[in-house]
Formats: sequence, structure tokens, C-alpha cells
Amino acid sequence: MVQTTAVLGVGAAALGMVLTPGPNMMYLVSRTVAQGRRAGLISLLGVAAGFGVYLIAAAAGITAVFAVVPGLYTAIKLAGAAYLLWLAWQAVRPGGVSVFAPAELPHDPARRLFTMGLATNLLNPKIAIMYMALIPQFVDPARGALWLQSLSLGAIQITVALTVNALIVLGAAGLAGFLTARPLWLRTQRYLMGTALGAIAVLLATDKARPSPA
Repeated sequence: MVQTTAVLGVGAAALGMVLTPGPNMMYLVSRTVAQGRRAGLISLLGVAAGFGVYLIAAAAGITAVFAVVPGLYTAIKLAGAAYLLWLAWQAVRPGGVSVFAPAELPHDPARRLFTMGLATNLLNPKIAIMYMALIPQFVDPARGALWLQSLSLGAIQITVALTVNALIVLGAAGLAGFLTARPLWLRTQRYLMGTALGAIAVLLATDKARPSPA
């Protein structure tokens, strides 16, 4: 079974990751503000399904593929960093709009909300790196079945991420109203998010960690 240090390490990493801006947070907040909490929670179910896909892939030993073909891992990592830089530019560019700003978006049906949540999470470079490079570092061959350890640690990450994201969805509408009434705060939030996304992109692109074979 996994060590306590592994549980705490993955839990802390998951908490830090979910609290920093990224595609999941931006999609969930914008959808909640535009269409309400129910839409945000349905979208969150799609995000949860995306976590499940990553979890199954990790348990199946997909990280071994990236360990054997490091060039593929590097390409995915750089593509993810470029995507985060694009999101950062969208936040800070002249005329950019905060995700908390009210926006006219089409009221998508539940199936589309779920699908978009799933796709957003599957294309989220932060989550990909979490399962490709971070969680495998906490798997110890001496502690038993590798697939079971991967499932256990992945379940911890999912629990932390879904709990925090659910709180974000439930509080997004109220925070949006608060910020909208204070344009300076809304603009400050936009620049803070853009700066954080840019910093994460740089860290992702320069990170030397590599997936380890299971």
C-alpha cells in the first residue's frame, strides 16, 4: 500500500495545482457565470470523467510509453506550455475579459456541458503532467502492485480536485457579482490570472522531470 508521505505529497500537489488558474478553472467559472450553478456542476462531472480517463491510463502503465519515448513526452509538454501561454495572453491582452465578467454564452444542453468539461480536462496540460510525471514519482515497487498504487494516488488527486472545483463552482456567481461591481478588482484579477498562467507555462516548459517506467 502507498506510504503516508506519498499520500501527503500527492494531496499537497493536487491542492496547489487546482488552486492555480488553468483551463479547468476558466471553463468551470465562465460556464457557471453564464449559465448558472447547475451548468457548472454538470461541466464538473465531465471534468471528473476526464480525471477517470487519466487515472485508468496511469494504472495501465501509459507513463512507461513516455519514459521509453521521451521525445513524445517533451512534445506534449511543450504543446501544453504553449496552450497555457495562449490563455495567459487572452487574459492580459488589451480588451481581454475576465472569466468572472458576465458574458453572453449560448445555453448549452447537459450533454454538451459534460462533453466540454471532459474535453477541457483531457486537454489540460497541468493534469497530463500530474499523471505522466508527478504521480509516478510516488509509486514504490517495493510497496506492492504498481497499478493499485497508481489508482490509490490518483483517487486522492481526484478527490482534492473535485472538492475544490465544486466549491469554485458554488461560489463563482457570487464572486462574479462582487468583482463586476468593482472594475478595478476585476481588471486586477485578470492580470493576476494571466501572470499565473504565464508562470506555470514557463515552469512546465523548463521542468526537467521525466516519466519513470512502471
